[in-house]
Amino acid sequence: MSALAHDGLAMTGRQLRRVRNSPGLAVLTQMMPINMLLFFGYVFGSALAMPGREYRAFLVPGLLVATAAGGLMTGMFQAAADTHRGVMDRFRSMPVSRAAVPLGQAAADLAVTAVGTVPLLLVGLAVGWRIEGSAIDAAGAVGLLLLFRFACTCAGIFLGLLTRSEDAAGQLGASSFVLPLLSDAYIPTDHLPGWLRTLADWNPISAVTTALRDLFGNAPVPPDSAWPVAHPVAGALTWSLALVAVFLPLAVRRYSRGE
Repeated sequence: MSALAHDGLAMTGRQLRRVRNSPGLAVLTQMMPINMLLFFGYVFGSALAMPGREYRAFLVPGLLVATAAGGLMTGMFQAAADTHRGVMDRFRSMPVSRAAVPLGQAAADLAVTAVGTVPLLLVGLAVGWRIEGSAIDAAGAVGLLLLFRFACTCAGIFLGLLTRSEDAAGQLGASSFVLPLLSDAYIPTDHLPGWLRTLADWNPISAVTTALRDLFGNAPVPPDSAWPVAHPVAGALTWSLALVAVFLPLAVRRYSRGE
């Protein structure tokens, strides 16, 4: 365990130095959800039945979760790049804990995400979003958000190790952009056709988004939803823990075998 902790911290530091050495990329990554908040909030918000401020308050939790789901793409691309450039082979030739490499990458991503969420929250406050619930519920919402980011990053690391190609990871990661669109992150799903609403309700992003809206006090749980959305906190926890339970062992196994 001590070796895992020591090696994991070293790998986390390596990933954080990678972010520090690419400040422009980090800034652009954080600007994307802010741009989407301003564009969707003022363009789409004027066309929806919700008043503009109410829609922007509805939108902020959705953008937080959509950004967290981006851990799938980030984890996949970084793992594929390290594999393609032989970095993973070099780590395997060293006396480094097998679990430390994927865990270090996921931990560093979590730290960067936690810091990077602050500007989006500040812009959200500026355009009308508020925490209407208790401080404990808000802390729970942030915890759920980070757990979901960790789960998505674990899934991305496994897929990156599987593809072993930056180009393939880039194409696959770009296709994941559609996942938030098939959820309630940007718009309510009440008026979707039955089969499409069922698909959206069972999307993990919908459960986590609804949980954040419920805990922040921004919107009630929509009626007649599938179980993960009707019980959003339990649904978000179940989805996140299930993703971690499946993809973290797979990522460690894939890295250890080096196939």
